[in-house]
Amino acid sequence: MKKATLIILALMAAATVLPVRAASTVPPSDAESDPRKLGWMVGFPPPAEKVIAPPMSNFFTWPKLRWSVCHMREMQATRRIARGVGAPYRAEEALDSAIDEVSFTPTGSEKPMTWRESLAANYTDGILVLHRGKVVYEYYSGCLDREARHLAMSVTKSYAGLIAEVLIAEGVIDDSRPVRHYVPELAASAFGDATVRQVMDMTTGVRFNEDYADPNADIWAYAAAGDPTPKPESYTGPRNYYEFLQSVQGEGRHGEAFSYKSINTDALAWVIARASGSDVVTLLSERIWKPMGLEQEADMMTDSLGTPLVAGGLNLSLRDAASLGQMLLQRGQWQGEQVIPEQAVASIAGGGDPAKFVPAGYDTLPGGSYRSMWWHLHNDHGAYSARGIHGQAIYVDPKAEMVIARFASFPVAFNAAIDPTSLPAYQAVAEYLLSKHD
Repeated sequence: MKKATLIILALMAAATVLPVRAASTVPPSDAESDPRKLGWMVGFPPPAEKVIAPPMSNFFTWPKLRWSVCHMREMQATRRIARGVGAPYRAEEALDSAIDEVSFTPTGSEKPMTWRESLAANYTDGILVLHRGKVVYEYYSGCLDREARHLAMSVTKSYAGLIAEVLIAEGVIDDSRPVRHYVPELAASAFGDATVRQVMDMTTGVRFNEDYADPNADIWAYAAAGDPTPKPESYTGPRNYYEFLQSVQGEGRHGEAFSYKSINTDALAWVIARASGSDVVTLLSERIWKPMGLEQEADMMTDSLGTPLVAGGLNLSLRDAASLGQMLLQRGQWQGEQVIPEQAVASIAGGGDPAKFVPAGYDTLPGGSYRSMWWHLHNDHGAYSARGIHGQAIYVDPKAEMVIARFASFPVAFNAAIDPTSLPAYQAVAEYLLSKHD
């Protein structure tokens, strides 16, 4: 299978947070699988057994993934999310080494763990904690350092959801209108009579099988459509994301229950582009990166038409990911300016309908919900998060005035394998920060 197709498959998997099957073997530890130690792509040229590059087709397998997540621009077609030419934002620092020793007990365990121990347990490539806008903790490992960009997986979706909320607040999009109002080409598809809100909250009744163990699953056809490399002469399927979305059929009724299906995000991206006249890449640059003065440009993976892979193709720096969370924590304000409408943030921070979330069976998120491509915990801190497989997250805790951004390359894709450690760790640091400033 072509390497570009495999990338897209992996990215589409990035969305899901399904119950995880136990691994049949224990993978190498964080230290043992460190890409620097393994020497991937080191040398002029690298030894053949250390090459991760085309035409190799397994660069998204683990542990090669631990190198690839910082090098996607070298592996796949991308478009630049420009930051402009202004001076970059520099967060104040008030580093607190005591955070390393904050202790918690993972869910389902009786053995306490420290924050520092959790970083290796979760194969953390980078993690940053902001408290009241100041950097209180920053850590890099594996392929990542402050200058590098990391694949955000399905955290990408949350950026698209935020852009949609901005356009709703500004009256550009009416989320009660059916998708066909903005994209007539989708009228005959399952998306046609779904409302924009139902797409944003993934309560659409669409048929889309994302079971990667099933060779006949819809995800394979989706991947083939989005593959930016030339199609073989025998290929007769959709040739880009737009064509694939028009072929999606219905299953169930819109609005009844949350069902995580990555194609909702790309349908939303089409609505955004049609309603605003600009695609998500351009809007992220103009509405987020430039006005916030983020430190680095970012990259978005694309199909053969340059259509952004909004389901999971964003590559960005750790500090820039944390800055987005801080801007949301500040209700859309940044350096004294209202860069996005407060109404947009309030819609996300309020969460969705927990009753519609229950049937999906996310055991690690009891009482949770999903709204505008963001996950809401509905805990006593009002925390909500952007999430992607292998451990990507932007976690916003309003009560603790805390933001955590994390990039990781955990060997098991689904967050259900990581949440029992990560979520109690986040809560423990939040409680520590609250107690420190009481």
